Amino acid sequence: MTTMPDTQASGAAAGADSDVLLDVIDLKMHFPVTSGIILQRTVAHIKAVDGVTFQVKRGETFGLVGESGCGKTTTGRCILQLYKPTAGQIIFDGEELSSLTSRQMRAKRREMQVIFQDPYSSLNPRMTAGNIIGEPLIVHGLVANKAEYRERVADLLQNVGLNPYMADRFPHEFSGGQRQRIGVARALSVSPKFIVADEPVSALDVSIQAQIINLLEELQEQFGLTFLFIAHDLSVVRHISDRVGVMYLGHLVEIADRNEIYANPLHPYTKALLSAVPIPDPVLDAQRERVLLTGEVPSPLNPPSGCVFHPRCPIAIDDCNENIPELREVAPGHWASCLRVPGYGSY
Repeated sequence: MTTMPDTQASGAAAGADSDVLLDVIDLKMHFPVTSGIILQRTVAHIKAVDGVTFQVKRGETFGLVGESGCGKTTTGRCILQLYKPTAGQIIFDGEELSSLTSRQMRAKRREMQVIFQDPYSSLNPRMTAGNIIGEPLIVHGLVANKAEYRERVADLLQNVGLNPYMADRFPHEFSGGQRQRIGVARALSVSPKFIVADEPVSALDVSIQAQIINLLEELQEQFGLTFLFIAHDLSVVRHISDRVGVMYLGHLVEIADRNEIYANPLHPYTKALLSAVPIPDPVLDAQRERVLLTGEVPSPLNPPSGCVFHPRCPIAIDDCNENIPELREVAPGHWASCLRVPGYGSY
């Protein structure tokens, strides 16, 4: 089990009046691999998320970055209880979500929403934009009559930069950026506290990406929102996030303030990610240190022993093959899980 960043020593859940909104403790999500057609049996597990621990404070944006397949989206879906975690705790606003009944969780979903990655497949093509945005209002009984419903939908469209008359259009009549704005409006419709933004701009053009990022920042300030922002584009994450967590093969390997993690990355995987980010200045790009990783990302079906990064790590030692490093605070507000990081231990 990893050491908990900023967690109370007793392990007690933070109260509803705490500045911590979301507390994820030793989260694991292992998907079973079955064999057989009629009598199926579990023969292995895919360890998509394997002991992730972090906190998200009220009003902040926590960025979660890493390669495709590292477990970012699975972590977000476990938090929303779209997947039932194999193990661990998810404490939202002082409540442990796995202890809630289906009826209680349905009410809790008003406070937790999601913006999906693909604006094309996440909208029902047979529903108008107004119905897509307004459906949560009806499901949760938040409007009393049709007039209030139409007024609320019009307000939501305006909040995301769309004209109210667009409510009668179908998704195919919108551009990609406009569709994602509809997705944002749908998430806002129930006045949530917390939103999981699952790579909300990765499918959009660069110019449109900037518009959506700016929109999310404006909405966060206007409505006091808290975001878990999942992405693989480090430049986007740096722009919008307050703190950043780096994932590799189901594990969190580093957490720090956005400026600190870019100025002083400690984990070798974080250094490799940052060295791959293009810099527009060719002189600076030629001068910076390149960290080239060898080999391929191991399979989560059969992860390496010890530190999961050690087969590709340029500074690995023998102990890395056997010991699983905990996530420890090696500098104020800076957490890393690497035996070779200065200040981590005796290495």
